[in-house]
Amino acid sequence: MKKVMLVFALCLFTVLGASAQIETPVTWSYAQKKVSNTEAIIYLKATIQDGWHIYSQHVKPGGPVKTSVKINPSKDFTLVGAVSEPKPIEKFEKVFDMNVGYFEKQVVFQQKIKLKKPNTIVSGTIEFMVCDETRCLPPDEVKFSVAVK
Repeated sequence: MKKVMLVFALCLFTVLGASAQIETPVTWSYAQKKVSNTEAIIYLKATIQDGWHIYSQHVKPGGPVKTSVKINPSKDFTLVGAVSEPKPIEKFEKVFDMNVGYFEKQVVFQQKIKLKKPNTIVSGTIEFMVCDETRCLPPDEVKFSVAVK
């Protein structure tokens, strides 16, 4: 019995130690708001831990991986314009030898849609890269789904 408990305890600490090493400094949440019977806005909010940042959608070639939002096509709606974002913080980054735009703490990306049905699901993916002052984590991709009612 003692050997079983010892093996169990070792496995538990190994699993907890491995999961503690996975860094996720950005969490995403999603919402929607109907602005009329035929239009809605989809909100994609990134909450970013202190000391970290993600990049704007508008980064020049040769820079860091920019944030990109891909919305799955649907017969239920059409996109109105492009995904919008607030004005980013601009800073010269030596490693890329250019000015780059980024966001700290939180940012909300918005996509307006024209509805062809009163209720639908808007889904897609967000690709982004998160960095702090000394390192960047590999680019990540998250899936999202928002029910518009």
